[in-house]
Amino acid sequence: MLSISNQLPNRNQLLLGNHIELSMKKKEHKECLATLAPVKDALDVISGKWKILILISIWEGNTHFREIERSIPKLSTKVLAKELKDLEANRLITRTIVDDYPVRTEYKITEHAKSLQKVIEELRNWGLTHRKVIFGK
Repeated sequence: MLSISNQLPNRNQLLLGNHIELSMKKKEHKECLATLAPVKDALDVISGKWKILILISIWEGNTHFREIERSIPKLSTKVLAKELKDLEANRLITRTIVDDYPVRTEYKITEHAKSLQKVIEELRNWGLTHRKVIFGK
């Protein structure tokens, strides 16, 4: 039996059928995982091309489907409908059917989503700084 530390078997060793014992152990990084898990959860909820833009549009007063759609260039009806469902499932917006003629649907920001306003403002500030660094503007 061949013992190799911190090396993977090469092609010849695999072809010759040599048994290799690897003494590499995977390290547990509990502190790192404790930090990464909530960040990953947050990014899963707000990531994508449209979700933050939709939230901003609703914050700015666009509460009806067509208003939101018109406020964001190149956003398709199908994608908007899907993203609104995702945001509602994650309790970032509420959807209310207004029994009027014609029947309307209104979207509003939840208290839970309001906690994202500071985060999004910081992302905006970082984006402005990043543009200056990259483009010199």
